[in-house]
Amino acid sequence: MVSCVRRSSLRRSRRRGGLARLPETPESASLVARSAMETLRKALIAGAVLGAGAGVGTALFVLVAPGEQQKQAMLKEMPEQDPQRRDEAARTKELLLASLQEAAATQENVAWRKNWMSGGGGKSA
Repeated sequence: MVSCVRRSSLRRSRRRGGLARLPETPESASLVARSAMETLRKALIAGAVLGAGAGVGTALFVLVAPGEQQKQAMLKEMPEQDPQRRDEAARTKELLLASLQEAAATQENVAWRKNWMSGGGGKSA
């Protein structure tokens, strides 16, 4: 029963023009303009806050990032720049590739070897 009353009251208000059209008073127009201005204001504030955060982040990055001279000094101190270290790394890569080639050429499981760098001497599959 309650739903019937609600429907009939809505029908009456539509006939009178209550829901079908917006009231054309100056107060309603100012409310619409005011809500649009508030939305624009909120969007501008959000943009300003995001822009300020990005500015602070950029400034901190510039302050913390090393300069060109510091970068060059850091590169010189890296272990890969040492000739002995480079030779050792190259030798290790050569041994690893030789082991992989040997494993691909044979049916033996080279992972079972006690010394997998040398040939033979382990369980066979």
